[in-house]
Amino acid sequence: MTDTNQLTIETDEWTPVSYENCEQVSGPFFHGTKASLAVGDLLRPGHPCNFEEDRALKHIYFAARMEAAIWGAELATSLSGLAGRGYIYVVEPTGQFEDDPNVTNKRFPGNPTRSYRTHKPLKIVGMVDEWDGHTPEELQAMLDSLANLRSQGLAVIVD
Repeated sequence: MTDTNQLTIETDEWTPVSYENCEQVSGPFFHGTKASLAVGDLLRPGHPCNFEEDRALKHIYFAARMEAAIWGAELATSLSGLAGRGYIYVVEPTGQFEDDPNVTNKRFPGNPTRSYRTHKPLKIVGMVDEWDGHTPEELQAMLDSLANLRSQGLAVIVD
């Protein structure tokens, strides 16, 4: 597997991904989580959010870049107070999807993380057993950044 911790910024013209044109996007797609699941299981919206207490999300999130799934797995596990680094699954959307507005056009133009969301389930079609996580220092810096955003009322998930 290639180095999954490198995010390259694509300079090609970006076309927003919507429910109407999502078929233009090809996988593989990944989902990072704290949940231990099996191939064939469906990931569905409606589960409690790892980033906001007492909130169930209407969407389920996934990405075509491993880096985004790695952050998802590590943050979900850390924010839940669980030991370990979480799980990364290869998933297939069962319906239409769109760009994740929580990352699209935020730090970089377009959707360089290739992160998406859907109202429909994601089917687990594989597991990624070997992946390089972030250093404890990188993970703590991300957790500190999220805590800082929360303290300013800026850690809002657009769902």
